[in-house]
Formats: sequence, C-alpha cells, structure tokens
Amino acid sequence: MAGMEYLGNKPVAVLGGGATARGHAACTALAGREVRLYELPVFFDGLGCIAKNREIRISGKQESLYGFKREGLAKIDVVTDDMRKAVEGAGIVIISFPAVGYRAFLEKLIPCLEDGMVIHFTTANFGSLLLRKMMREAGCSKKVIVGEWSSQPYGIRIKMAGGEQMPEVSVNYWAISLRGAALPMTDQDAFFASKEFVPSLDSVVHPVRGDTIADIGFSNVNPILHCPGTILGVGAMENWGVVYGENKYDFSIYSHAYCPSISRVQLALYREECAIAEAMGVGIQDFQEKAFFSRSNILGAEHMGEKFEVPFNEQYTLALGTGPFTIHNRYITEDIPVGCHIFSELAKKFGVDVPVIESMITLASVMTGTDFRKTGVTLEDLGISHMDRQMLNAYLREGVYSE
Repeated sequence: MAGMEYLGNKPVAVLGGGATARGHAACTALAGREVRLYELPVFFDGLGCIAKNREIRISGKQESLYGFKREGLAKIDVVTDDMRKAVEGAGIVIISFPAVGYRAFLEKLIPCLEDGMVIHFTTANFGSLLLRKMMREAGCSKKVIVGEWSSQPYGIRIKMAGGEQMPEVSVNYWAISLRGAALPMTDQDAFFASKEFVPSLDSVVHPVRGDTIADIGFSNVNPILHCPGTILGVGAMENWGVVYGENKYDFSIYSHAYCPSISRVQLALYREECAIAEAMGVGIQDFQEKAFFSRSNILGAEHMGEKFEVPFNEQYTLALGTGPFTIHNRYITEDIPVGCHIFSELAKKFGVDVPVIESMITLASVMTGTDFRKTGVTLEDLGISHMDRQMLNAYLREGVYSE
C-alpha cells in the first residue's frame, strides 16, 4: 500500500446512474467517505428523488460466505450531471455503467483527469483500452492508474414498486473474490493497493491478480452466463407469466432456464475464450468443468466460495426475480456487442475458431433485430487492431504502444 495512502483523504467519484453505480455510491457513504455520484445530463432525471435528496438506501438479503453486510440510508455528498464537479480533487474514480455507454462518459471525464487518480472499471469490458486510446487522441498525458475488475462486487437491483423506481438498491450477495488487473501491468501493485480505499470492494477479501486486462475481460463471467442462458432460455422467459401462469417478474435464467444442456454450451463458450487467451499469450480465470453444471454455475464461487453449489434439482431462491424479462436486456444488448463481439474479433485476428461465440452473435442479432456484427465494439475502437501478439503484450504489460 506504500505511496497510495493519499487516496484515503480524497473523495470517491462514482460515474453512472444505474443499480451498480448507486450501490457503489451508497456503500462508500456508509463507510464514512466523501462520495460524489455523476450521471450524464440526458439520463439525470432518471435518478428521480436521489438527485434532490441525495439519499440512497441499501437493503436486501446480502448473502456472503463471511457475513459481510452494509445496509442503511446513505447520504451522498454530491449528485450531479457536471463531470468536473464530480471528479475534481477525487482520488478514486469508479466507472460503473453499461459498456455501450463508455465513450459518452469518457469523453467528458478525460478533460477532468488529474495526476494521481486511480480509475476502477467495475465489470471488465476492455474499457481501459478505450480510455487509454481516447486519452492519446485527446493529447491527455495525466498520470493516472487505470484498471478493471472481472465483475461487480455484488448482485444488485433497483427496488421497484408499481412500476416506479425507489431510492433504494437491494443487494442479493457480496463477492468475496474478484479478479483484477491494470493497464499497463507495471501499475498492477498500485492498482491493487488502491483497492483498500474503495469501500464498495470491502467484501472482496480474496482479490486475484490477473495476467493483463485482457485476462480480466475473458474472466468476466457475464457473456458466458448471460448469453447462452438468455438466448437458449428465451422460450421459458417469453412464456413466463403468459402460458405458465406465473408472475412474469419472478423469472430468472438461473432459476428457470439453466439446465445441463445449456451448461454444455456455457462450458464450450468458456473453452473458446481459453483458446483465444492462449493464442494471445494472456491468462484467464481457471474454471473446472464441474462448476458449470449447477444452477449457481460459475457465479456461485464469487460470493460463497468454490464449494458452493445449487444443484439442478433444487431451486436457486437467491436468483428469483433477477430476470431478464425481455430479450432487449443488457444480458444481450451489452454482453453480445461488447463481450462476445470483441472475443469474435480477437479470435479472427489470432486464428482461433469460435463457432459457439459466433452462434450467440447470430442468434442475438436475429432475436433483437439488431446486426451486432455491424454495431459491435471492434479492435479498431480499442486501438489494437494493428497489433500482433508481441506488440499487444508489450502494450498490455509494459505500456509500450506501437502505432
């Protein structure tokens, strides 16, 4: 932690207005730290009374192997749609919004960056590559540390009543282990030391050092879990509350779609990611085959350890009501054009066949009516389309960027 103690005296800025961002802000406030919440002007009204009252309540089951909880009514110091007001003087900047919106946030953030800031992308979607590219394009030379985590530190949803959002987020579980890395890897020690000054990561007592941010992108479980689960479980989802006679909003792919056949597809998708990572010369989280064949799947170990398992012949009550409730959900509209499409592009570049990943993109495009091969994030978007394996590793590991 040497040299990072200055972060403890600086505000934390949280960028985003959804459930995860609200959770980060509230958790930080409840830990006694100054926190500022930023949302884009076009979406600021979506914060409802949070914008005026600056209050967010954390509640929920909050399952965690070691009993971590953080609950209560949090007072947010600043809630704003002015980026400079949100980040000026901040030490930690948490980026917690859908990856499809990265550019809109980052173009406002970059002019406000200050030396010494540490940027945490929560849920890895190769955002650090985009940020570094946009900084180069903007001529920004501020000395900031940038890194990513493989997932959010919790399962979280905005509480709703009668179709209206409440100023409250419900936490289902807290993660005990997440994988992280910095871009470049030469900043890895400082990035992990900065975690101690991010209160919303306090439950993560077993952080794992990944092998480059590409490793963290591959280790993001969302494309593996969400895409096969939603696409292959679409019949159950769209009939729930129609012919099944159930409440539509009790549906969960974990509870009602997952089965051994879908697990085999998820395992195959993961193995394709492993093949891409090997071809690139980077790491990826090691999941054993057995971990895929349960309702809790590879997600369970994040919050309850590797022994946790909800078998298929039991109900996964913690997941009830987590959806998705439509194919037009971030499980598809984020994890296909960002996660799967980036995997597809990397596979083509490094000569790896990925038929399962390609099938996910094709089926999602047909089901949503959106051609994700045209709209998906490209390697050019990330500034790495021209790089061979050696150039890419020099950039990821040492920060040596070659044109």
